[in-house]
Amino acid sequence: MWEVMGEQERRRHPQKALTARAVQTARAGDRARRIADGGGLYLFVAPGGAKSWVLRTVVKGKRCDLGLGSVTLVPLADAREEARRLRRIARTGGDPLAERRQEQRPVPTFEQAARQVHAGHEAGFRNEKHKKQWLASLSGVISASGSKRVDAITSADILAVLSPQWLERPETARRVLQRLRVIFDWCKAQGYCAGDNPTAGLTKVLPKHRASKTHHAALPYPEVPAFLRALRESNASALVKLAFELTVLSAVRTSETLLATWSEVDLSTQTWTIPSERMKAGVEHRVPLSSRCVEILTEAQALADGSHYVFPGRSGTKPLSGMAFLMALRRMGRNDVTTHGFRSSFRDWAAERTNFPRAVCEAALAHTLKDKTEAAYHRTDLFDRRRELMAAWAKFVLGQETSRNLDQGSIAARSSLGETVPKL
Repeated sequence: MWEVMGEQERRRHPQKALTARAVQTARAGDRARRIADGGGLYLFVAPGGAKSWVLRTVVKGKRCDLGLGSVTLVPLADAREEARRLRRIARTGGDPLAERRQEQRPVPTFEQAARQVHAGHEAGFRNEKHKKQWLASLSGVISASGSKRVDAITSADILAVLSPQWLERPETARRVLQRLRVIFDWCKAQGYCAGDNPTAGLTKVLPKHRASKTHHAALPYPEVPAFLRALRESNASALVKLAFELTVLSAVRTSETLLATWSEVDLSTQTWTIPSERMKAGVEHRVPLSSRCVEILTEAQALADGSHYVFPGRSGTKPLSGMAFLMALRRMGRNDVTTHGFRSSFRDWAAERTNFPRAVCEAALAHTLKDKTEAAYHRTDLFDRRRELMAAWAKFVLGQETSRNLDQGSIAARSSLGETVPKL
């Protein structure tokens, strides 16, 4: 039972009825006392002499008593201020109790927050390598400010880490900044931070990047046939040579070849279906296999020795290393080209030596349409037309190309797209 004592306590709406002296000298006796200060704030005195603050208010239509802490820790002025704040929350339809629980939640350090965001985005990573790179790219920030609470990290802290690498490694620095922005947006959504995202506006104070873009070194397409002949005669392992040639013939990315599994390959239909999770654009990509590609895969199947992967590494349980193609190029003395550059060689060949429509050539490279409206209506992967294109590419790199065959194939493709085709 609560006991209300004193003339001031009997007033209907007391306001600041207590004084610091009254709080200090209040006693309870054999029964607990509740002494009103006003505005729903009470001093609760236990029989043993312990004193604390209690706010009685109405939360969403129900009376609720909220403890505000001990008198020894919370002075009278602070108790009144906190009571006013919580009453204001209740009057606007909020829940003061939930608000205080949120405020009392432990705020994570930057490293803890980064790892939580990383774990939450796990399903969105394209592959294990991308997953590791995401967190590894933040190592500099973690090293400098990883032990700081996220609400204590400022724009200056982030600027100090980004500045040294902003011009030296611009692409990496931009990715780090983007990932930091995601982490602090998450912290703000969780209620750990208030105010602006500390990454906001940093690009305005950092030096501007020069508008230069480097491309993967590519071999001019007329030299591709000679390159493949030299590759077959090189001292690279049989599997590496097969994997490299398949990459060139199918115009896919390096990782798409190295991580290929037999479950993706259907030799009976001469189709290789790369699942969406392994594609850069996140969309399943069907690759039409030329006759030479089928020969390569048949040879690889004999060398794979029952492995899950089309091109397994030494153990058989893992794919070939990402360095396999680079080492093959170094042994051939070809530091002037990259494996990825052969996609450019293919695209240049298709543009200069064939009349296949641009849409077919871009689909062969699994490029997405930049125009969102056009992409929304583009529902076909042009598979049959791409099969003709890739067969023509295989004939070219194998030295079997004839201009007549090439022109007839491209005419059929253009006609099926409704394009006007000049007579040969």
